Amino acid sequence: MISLCPNPNPSFLHLHHRHRHRRRPFFVRSLDAAQPFDFESQALDRLNAKSKLKIAVVGFGNFGQFLARTFAAQGHTLLAHSRSDYSTAAAAIGASFFRDPHDLCEQHPDVVLLSTSILSAADVLNTLPLGRLRRSTLFADVLSVKEFPRNLLLSALPSDFDILCTHPMFGPESARHGWAGLPFVFDKVRIGESEERISRCNRFLEIFEKEGCRMVEMSCAEHDHKTAESQFLTHTIGRILAKLGPEDVDIGTKGYQTLLELVQNTCNDSFDLYNGLFMYNKNATELLDRLDVAFTELKKELFGNLHDILRKQLFENPEESNELIKQPKRWTCLVINFCLGLFVRQNYQVLL
Repeated sequence: MISLCPNPNPSFLHLHHRHRHRRRPFFVRSLDAAQPFDFESQALDRLNAKSKLKIAVVGFGNFGQFLARTFAAQGHTLLAHSRSDYSTAAAAIGASFFRDPHDLCEQHPDVVLLSTSILSAADVLNTLPLGRLRRSTLFADVLSVKEFPRNLLLSALPSDFDILCTHPMFGPESARHGWAGLPFVFDKVRIGESEERISRCNRFLEIFEKEGCRMVEMSCAEHDHKTAESQFLTHTIGRILAKLGPEDVDIGTKGYQTLLELVQNTCNDSFDLYNGLFMYNKNATELLDRLDVAFTELKKELFGNLHDILRKQLFENPEESNELIKQPKRWTCLVINFCLGLFVRQNYQVLL
């Protein structure tokens, strides 16, 4: 804004008295002065306030805090609740922590974000006094499976509540350099038709858009089918390798180093997460069966080749067979291996 006043020059004031009918010129005294009628600034403040959300993060563990840091950086008001005391962690990012779910709900958040483990989601949801929330509250979740929370929220929440199922396909480790380009899957399960509700849902999704996420709208059923083929498979292979106890070696190949990184990344996540991916995704059991069949077929192929080699040594090369007969120990080992290979092949055929 510009503040103006008459020229204070005395000679000008004398002239002014002699010619009262003349208009007094004005001169600039200050720029951008704060004025009570600074309507442009006030309108901008109101617009910014309207675009911000009051988000209650329920389940303020490692992943909940990871998301909350970005929410806070974008200027949203944060509330937090968890069964463990994370008040210090909440205060560090400017969030208000509530141990009592009643106190949390009385703050009337725009969005309640369920960020618990898969296994505890139902129990935690049942502790929330839904009657203390506004009837139009938006519930969202960030669980790694989607059909389970979809059905849970539809059955547990009043019909007035909006429901948005989401899955950020990244975590603190994979997104340590930012969220740009990383997939964010969402399904607008139940969003009211009013402009206010649609806008609120879109503003929540814009949090991830602003960070550069690749936004993917997908049904919960399709999500679970695809993640069983990718996320659950990755965790399964990583944990199988962990059971083998691989060690870093100075002559390891790049492929081997990749396997070691896979073991580290998957085992950094809790077993509860992996167990939840199995228990609450109906596609996981089918994938384990297919994985078992694939491994059986691979072993069958290996032992089958071994059996063919031993057969040739025993029956297709008489001279070598005569030499083997003269060496009882070598002959015994060869016969045992041949029988073992035959047994394994026959049993795998039965299994398949």
